Amino acid sequence: MDPKTEIEQLRDILNEHSYRYYVLDAPTISDYEYDRMLRRLEELEGDHPELITPDSPTQRVGGKAAEGFAQVRHRVPLESLQDVFSTEELMDFGRRVEEAVPEGAVYDVEPKVDGLSVALEYENGLFVRGATRGDGQVGEDVTENLRTIPSIPLRLPEALPFLIVRGEVFMPKKSFEQLNAQREINGEPLFANPRNAAAGSLRQLDPRVAASRKLDIRVFNIQWAEGRTFSTHTETLAYLESQRFSVIPYALCATMDQAAERIAAMGEGREDYPFDIDGAVVKVNDLSQRERLGSTAKFPRWAAAFKYPPEQKESVVEDIVVQVGRTGVLTPKAVVRPVRLAGTTVTSATLHNQDFITEKDVRIGDTVVVQKAGEIIPEIVSVVKEKRPEGTAPYLLPERCPVCGAPVERDEDGAHIRCTGAECPAQLLRNLVHFASRNAMDIEGLGPAVVESLVGAGLVRTPGDLYHLEGEKVAQLERMGKKSAENLLAGIEKSKSAGLGRLLFAFGIRQVGEKAGKVLASRFGTLDALMAATEEELTAVPDIGGITAKSLLDWFGREQSRHLIESLRQAGVSFESTEAPVGDALAGKTFVLTGTLPTMDRKEAAALIEAQGGKVSGSVSKKTSYVVAGEAAGSKLKKAQDLGIPVLTEEELLELLGAASQ
Repeated sequence: MDPKTEIEQLRDILNEHSYRYYVLDAPTISDYEYDRMLRRLEELEGDHPELITPDSPTQRVGGKAAEGFAQVRHRVPLESLQDVFSTEELMDFGRRVEEAVPEGAVYDVEPKVDGLSVALEYENGLFVRGATRGDGQVGEDVTENLRTIPSIPLRLPEALPFLIVRGEVFMPKKSFEQLNAQREINGEPLFANPRNAAAGSLRQLDPRVAASRKLDIRVFNIQWAEGRTFSTHTETLAYLESQRFSVIPYALCATMDQAAERIAAMGEGREDYPFDIDGAVVKVNDLSQRERLGSTAKFPRWAAAFKYPPEQKESVVEDIVVQVGRTGVLTPKAVVRPVRLAGTTVTSATLHNQDFITEKDVRIGDTVVVQKAGEIIPEIVSVVKEKRPEGTAPYLLPERCPVCGAPVERDEDGAHIRCTGAECPAQLLRNLVHFASRNAMDIEGLGPAVVESLVGAGLVRTPGDLYHLEGEKVAQLERMGKKSAENLLAGIEKSKSAGLGRLLFAFGIRQVGEKAGKVLASRFGTLDALMAATEEELTAVPDIGGITAKSLLDWFGREQSRHLIESLRQAGVSFESTEAPVGDALAGKTFVLTGTLPTMDRKEAAALIEAQGGKVSGSVSKKTSYVVAGEAAGSKLKKAQDLGIPVLTEEELLELLGAASQ
C-alpha cells in the first residue's frame, strides 16, 4: 500500500475510534490497538510531512508554546443570558414570552455547564479557529489548545462552507480531582474549582500543558451556518450530533410549569453529571419565535438562566481535626453531624485556616450553617451563636505537627500554618517526588507512581532511605521486576554525584529554589561550609536576602533536617558543589530572553547570564536592563522597543558576557 493511501486510512480509522471513545463513550478497540495505529501514523507522517493535514489525529497537540493570544472579533456576538433566581422569576419570564407569542411556546431545558464558553469555526468542514467568549464581542484565539480536546471534531462529515458552533469547555470532576492531587504532590497551588482549572488550562500558552489537563466540551448552539436552514433549536442540536459533536443533554417541555419541574429534577441530580453545573438554561425552541422576541441591549428575550441557590442546612460541630497536607500545611476540618446537601451526605466541612476559625468563631459543640461552596466542597457559612452550649472555648491550631511532632510556623503571608519537619510522614510523597525530580537529584525512573509503591510497601520513610534500598525487595513491587529495579537503583546511585546545588533544591527548603541552590553552592563549596555560615555571611551572597537566610538557618537547626543530612552523608551522597564560581560582573542587571536564538536555547543563555551574577526574568518591565531577542520574537520585543530598553542579539550577548568575564 502506498504511504498516501495508508495515511488516509489510518487517519479515518483513528478519528472514528476517537469519536466512539470520547463522544459516544463506547470504545470498540483497546487503548493498545489505538496507540499502535497512532504510532504507525506518526511514523508515516514523519517520513512524508507533505501529507500531514490539519485534521490528522497527530495534530491535536502543537509543539510550540505561544507568546500570547491574538484577539478574535466574533462574527456573531456570544451573548450572555438573563439570570433568574426563583420559580416566581422563572414564571415571570414565561409570561413575558407568551405575551409576545400568544400561540404558545415549547421550551428546551439544558444544564448550564460551569465552564468556559467558546466559539468553534469550521470552513468547508475543517476546524480552522476557536476563540474564548471574552466580552461577547472580542475573545482570544485559543485554537491550538482547543485542538487538544479529543471530543472536538477536526473535520465534519458534512462540509458546509462556514459553520460557527458555541460550546462550553469544562474539566470533568474526575480529572479535576486527579489534577489537584498531582499539584499537591508537586507543591503547586491547588485550583479552587473545576471552572477555574478549565479556564486556566485553556489559556495555557503551551498546548502540551492544555492537553495534559484532559479538558472536555459540550456544544449547545449553532451561531452561524451557511448551506443549512433549521426551524427549531432541537433540530440544530440533532444536526450537531450527526456531525460528531458532543452535545449538551436537553429536554423539551410543553409549558413553563413542565420546565420548572425539569429544572428542579436537574438540580436534585446535579451530582450525576460528569461536569459541574451552576444552573439550568431555558430556551424557546422555535427559531422564528426567537426572531419575534428579539433581544435587549444585554440579553436575548427568548432564553433565561435559572441559577441554583447553594443549599444550606444546620448541623453541629462534633469535633475539629487537623490534617497535614503533602506540602506541610495544617488544614483544620470540622467533623459535623451528618446532613444531606446537594445530593450527598456531608459529614465534614473545611475550616480553611486559623484566621477563618477566629473570624467565624467556630467552636466544638457549635450549631453551624453548612453549604457546598461551588457545589463541591462543604464549608461553614456561619455559627448560630444563640444555640451555643455553655463551656465552649475558642479553637487554636496546635503548635506542633500532629503527625511528626515538629514545630509549626506561619507562612510569610500569614495565611497558612506549616509543619517544618524535613522527614514528616504526611509530606513524604510530595518530598520524595520533589527530591527525585529532574531539576533536583534527577533520579531516572523515580516518578510519582514508583514513589507511591515504595512508600506503600514501607521501603522508604525518608529521602535518605532511597540510598539504602535492596534490589530484591524493589523487584517484588507491582509492575517493577528485576530489570526495572536494577535501573532504578542505578539511577539512585548516579544521583549521589548530583552536587550541592541540586541537593539544596532537593531539600525543599522554603525560599531556596533551583537558582538559589546553585548560587549558594558556588559561594560556599560544601554543605558543611554552608551549614556553618552566619546570617551575615548568607545575606552577603547575591540574591540571598534576610528571609531566605533565616529559612536556611532554621531548616539546618531542626532535628529532622540534621537526621536527613546524616543519613545522606552515611550513604555517600556528595555534599560538594559542581557549580562554576559565580562572578558578579552582571550583578544588578536583569535580562529577558525571547524568540529562538541561533546556537543555544534559552536555558543555556540564562545559565551564562546567571554565572556572571545577572538575573533572568520572564517579563519585560521598566526594571529590565536588556532584552535578548532571537528569531520570531514576539510581544516582549515590541514592549522593550516601546520602553526604550536595549535589545541584544545572541552575538551581542556573548560579546557582553565575554567582556564581563575578563
